[in-house]
Amino acid sequence: MDYDFIPQRVYEGSVGVVQTHHADFDSPLQLRGGGVLPAFRLAYETYGTLNADHSNAILICHALSGDAHVAGYHTDDPSEPPGWWDEAVGPGKMFDTGRYFVLCINVIGGCRGSTGPASESPDGQPWGLRFPVLTVYDMVQAQARLLDRLGIQRLYATAGGSMGGMQALEWAVSFPERVANVLFIASTPRSTPMNIALNETGRQAIYADPNWNGGHYYSGQAPDAGLSVARMIGHISYLSDPSFERKFGRRFQAGTEPRYAFETDFAVEGYLQHQGEKFVRRFDANTYLYITKALDYFDITEGYGSYEAAFAHVTSTQFLIVTFESDWLYPAGASEQLAAALRRVGREVEYHHVQADGGHDSFLVEVGSMLRIVGGYLA
Repeated sequence: MDYDFIPQRVYEGSVGVVQTHHADFDSPLQLRGGGVLPAFRLAYETYGTLNADHSNAILICHALSGDAHVAGYHTDDPSEPPGWWDEAVGPGKMFDTGRYFVLCINVIGGCRGSTGPASESPDGQPWGLRFPVLTVYDMVQAQARLLDRLGIQRLYATAGGSMGGMQALEWAVSFPERVANVLFIASTPRSTPMNIALNETGRQAIYADPNWNGGHYYSGQAPDAGLSVARMIGHISYLSDPSFERKFGRRFQAGTEPRYAFETDFAVEGYLQHQGEKFVRRFDANTYLYITKALDYFDITEGYGSYEAAFAHVTSTQFLIVTFESDWLYPAGASEQLAAALRRVGREVEYHHVQADGGHDSFLVEVGSMLRIVGGYLA
């Protein structure tokens, strides 16, 4: 069945105009950190057609700054940008909606339609920092509730890059009987001290903004300056030195000569400021705090002690692991260790290390390589 394709206008190579749906859950969600959400909402989008036995569903999990809108458009406005991975999802693309029923869910704790710190709490006020601390495990538990409601008992695949890859991997450990394939792309099986340090630096930028007010800013001015700086710090980690050199070099913003002033002189400075300003228009500062904390806590061996122990009970899931040479945020070494451990416990693993200089964001921009690898794996 088609859940939300709207044939109002056909965009060449696109899934077209789509809707975001919302599912409300009244039963409590017990969280790994000890907190409880008494009720919650999830925003999600779907593309393609679910087959008769519900066996062709692929869950794409989004990264830190993503949301449920992975492909297509929300309106007929030609100026509207498409979903965040539109080049990957659609007819004939790597996630071929002619074959698969693709869905994407805004994570719990998010600010793009799912329940998060900006949402109304039981007392009618925004949760703010009263919202319970989350983990990637909790995000996956909430997603499973939605799949139950949609009647999808087993996913053909979970897939994602960066934090999306963490969720895809967590699915295999938490619900091994419910996922046939895991596509783990430009991600890590555990956050490193460097990853945590980068996230904490971004959080400190938000804390330092006087408008943050301990997380109680929803009736006033949001901490846009702090969130913008946090985004700039994060964005630096998504690229690489070669990509910065290629995009900007040492070019000046206003011309060919330096101004020798404390202004936005270099082109790369203007680019980072633009990224920060754009981000604050669509993202909540407290959500940034909660999701980066969830990233910090991620370690797929938690409670197991080793990769082998974590995956010993995962008997029917196959894995595609993709890393990129210039990704210094999540270097290939950890994924190589994961692949080796999975093979030691008898899991089937296909591993690709891609030579690309786009940094961590290579999984979004290396369309040709990704189509060859992912499309070939799913074929």
